[in-house]
Amino acid sequence: MQLKTPARPPASPSLDPPVSSSSSSLLLIMALPRTIKVKNKNPAEIQVSAEQIVREAREHQVISSLIKTPITDSNELSDYRLRKRKGFEDLIRRQNNNVSIYVKYANWEAQQNDVTRARFVWERALSVDYWNHTMWFKYAEFEMTNKCVNRARNVWDRATFLLPRVDHLWYKYILMEEMLGNVCEARRVFERWMSVEPDENAWVLYVKFELRYKEVARARAVFQRFVECRPRSVTAWIRFAKFEMKNGEIGRARECYERAVEKFANDDDENVESLLVAFAEFEEKCKEIERARCIYKYALGRVPKGRADGLYRKFVAFENQFGDRERIEDAIVGKKRFEYEDQVRKNPLSYHSWFDYIRLEESVGNKERIREVYERAIANIPPAQQKRYWKLYIYIWINYALYEELDAQDIKRTRHVYEECLKLIPHKKFSFAKIWLMAAQFEIRQLNLTGARKILGQAIGKAPKDKIFKKYIEIELQLGNIDRCRKLYEKYLEWSPENCYAWSMYAELEKSLSEKDRARSIFELAIAQSALDMPELLWKAYIDFEISEGEFENTRRLYERLLERTKHLKVWISFAKFEASAMLEEQESLRIQCLDNARRVFECANNYLRDSTPDLKEERTTLLNEWLNLESSFGELGNKNLVLVKMPKRLKKRRLIDTDDGRPAGYEEYIDYTFPEETQAPDTNILENAYMWKKQKTCSDQN
Repeated sequence: MQLKTPARPPASPSLDPPVSSSSSSLLLIMALPRTIKVKNKNPAEIQVSAEQIVREAREHQVISSLIKTPITDSNELSDYRLRKRKGFEDLIRRQNNNVSIYVKYANWEAQQNDVTRARFVWERALSVDYWNHTMWFKYAEFEMTNKCVNRARNVWDRATFLLPRVDHLWYKYILMEEMLGNVCEARRVFERWMSVEPDENAWVLYVKFELRYKEVARARAVFQRFVECRPRSVTAWIRFAKFEMKNGEIGRARECYERAVEKFANDDDENVESLLVAFAEFEEKCKEIERARCIYKYALGRVPKGRADGLYRKFVAFENQFGDRERIEDAIVGKKRFEYEDQVRKNPLSYHSWFDYIRLEESVGNKERIREVYERAIANIPPAQQKRYWKLYIYIWINYALYEELDAQDIKRTRHVYEECLKLIPHKKFSFAKIWLMAAQFEIRQLNLTGARKILGQAIGKAPKDKIFKKYIEIELQLGNIDRCRKLYEKYLEWSPENCYAWSMYAELEKSLSEKDRARSIFELAIAQSALDMPELLWKAYIDFEISEGEFENTRRLYERLLERTKHLKVWISFAKFEASAMLEEQESLRIQCLDNARRVFECANNYLRDSTPDLKEERTTLLNEWLNLESSFGELGNKNLVLVKMPKRLKKRRLIDTDDGRPAGYEEYIDYTFPEETQAPDTNILENAYMWKKQKTCSDQN
């Protein structure tokens, strides 16, 4: 990329005479600077900086300005003035827009008592920068200093005409007229000022001006024009009302407040709150307590909740001063009510806020308000059909129903609440057993057993749950309807055939009715199921049932059947303990037989754990400890040596720990067990051979 050489600017026309070509070379040589050879290139002993040179120059200039040359005659004075004016004119020529030069020039001319020239300089300055209002101030002060009032008035007229929005110009103009005692002229200036519709301070100054001269009617007229000019200004109306109040016109002040409230009836401005507070304080000063209370309540009803904190504080302070205990409590509750209203307005799905709001209303005891809040709360249905979002929402319905039943004692409304809640829940996706059961219990409390059965039947048909079946069976059992209980258990097990708890309770019911065969059949059906949620619970219940009936052979067969399905350690221990306690302990022969049966079970368990699961050493050790405890419990009949010879040795070992990436991370200690059959004979022979070899070597060395 090539850089373009900028074009040379055209030569300006020269005022010098043309130079011939013969002499041009000579002039060029003369114009060229000659090279000066520096003889001494060493640094000077005293170094002088550029800053020091500038400072010395300024000091020299200040000193020269302080030296005053005495003037002896008029000619020297004329020369001095001429030089001074020429200096100012040169400065103006160089810096035409610098207003400060004009100001200095005009002030100097005023010091020389040349008013005409000074006035001429001021006019020149204003022609340069007329929008600089400080220039107008100084020009008008110059005219007033020289007692030229009409000229000063002319300056103020021009200034206010050109800069009507500069309030200080108007204020100085009015101040001058008022100092001269020209009230009518000052009022005329105020009227001119008000014609441009200034801000509120200007109107207030006009009112104060009229009040200084006891012109109340004129001040009222000014206020009237003020509120008409700025109808959306709350402070204007408040000032107008306070003016009337100060002059004893209570009716006019109240009318002013009422007009203002009508003006701002549909507005949502923050200043409306201050208007209503001022109106309430006005009525309070007039001893109209009920009027003030109504205004406060009206304000609390229309002001947004987020901006009502200050208003509530004033209302509570008002009630503390003029209200009774009930009104004070109502004011405090109202404050909390507005806070909760603001919370539920921002987030209507915040059920915690609705709960707090409901508790507040229930503490007050207004039924209509409580029902209104409940209805508003339940109207906010969770948007997502997921159970975790509906939990708090359903509790609002539950509290609503309990309130109607216990506090309001409205039975029809309570039943309606339960019905609407059950219609609203999407039972195909999820349901709540609690609301079904509460609705049924409510009908039972009303002695409507048919209605309760209908509700529970609908619950089983639409959303069957364990809680519903259990509670329904419990209700029918308390009523003594055994056939209904059996039908319910059949439906329960048809819905959930893997539920071991249901099978056990069904069998327990038949056992309580002395239907042993039915109970045994139920247990057999239960253990025949292909999938069970807690089979150990079911087998334990079946075994306990047979033991309670004294059927030891059946119990033994049950244990054997159970061991065919699982070889768990607990099953072996339980079987052995059963065998140890199956017979009567009074007869010694039977006790020996029980002990032999228990030993047989322990021996089978030990062989199984040794052969099938050799890694489960802790389980095997636990089994042997249980066996040892059993032998100890039989006293003289027991034989601990049978178990002690099989007990393992407890060894503490260390093993290497590896991290996820395969690197060694250190060692850890663990407990290992070594059983007697694990002692290897080859290792013992090696040690014995080594000992014999060492002994033979020692004998040969001695020989």
